[in-house]
Amino acid sequence: MKNKRQSIIILLFPVVFIVVAVWTIQVMNGYVPYVDQWTRELVEKLDDSAAYQVFRLITELGSRQFLFPFVIMMAFVLWLLLKNWLSALFFAGGTLSAHLLNILIKNIVDRERPSISVAVNAEGYSFPSGHAMIPMVCYGLLAYFLVKKIKSKKLTFLTQLFFAIIIFLIGISRYVINVHYLTDVVAGFLIGYICLAGFIKLYELVQKLKIQS
Repeated sequence: MKNKRQSIIILLFPVVFIVVAVWTIQVMNGYVPYVDQWTRELVEKLDDSAAYQVFRLITELGSRQFLFPFVIMMAFVLWLLLKNWLSALFFAGGTLSAHLLNILIKNIVDRERPSISVAVNAEGYSFPSGHAMIPMVCYGLLAYFLVKKIKSKKLTFLTQLFFAIIIFLIGISRYVINVHYLTDVVAGFLIGYICLAGFIKLYELVQKLKIQS
């Protein structure tokens, strides 16, 4: 089952990557992708709705004000829990690296937001969404390290599912509260996932080299 799931991901990844690459080129040339054109009416209907208010709260879980102290605290927790400073370093360093990469890509693509809101950290450029990209790395790495201490397969699955839902809700909240286009969010998820997979592979390689040395 695991191999089948991995095969599906491997097959889908190039397709999604190409789609996001096309969106990036379109955005850089000042064109609004069809996906964003089709989904603008929905997000406008959600303005000031109950869903808007809920997602307005959820989006804070991906804000700088929340993530900065959260990452520092959880880095220490991982250090103590796993008795391994490398896991804490990769968790904090990976999150910071994702933040810096997000800024770099935003400055290159140079896309304006659908709306600006200082209150929800929605300033500067729009593509890709930092609230989709950075939590993917931050919460993804946290889940990866936490399940190392969990023996139960059921609890491991529930932990991974919990963080996956959190990541999705934080990212999609930016679309719901109208500070990002939907393509910004999808691109943020994809780029964040690539970074997450890269950090995990690098961590496992470093761990392997430590054991051999």
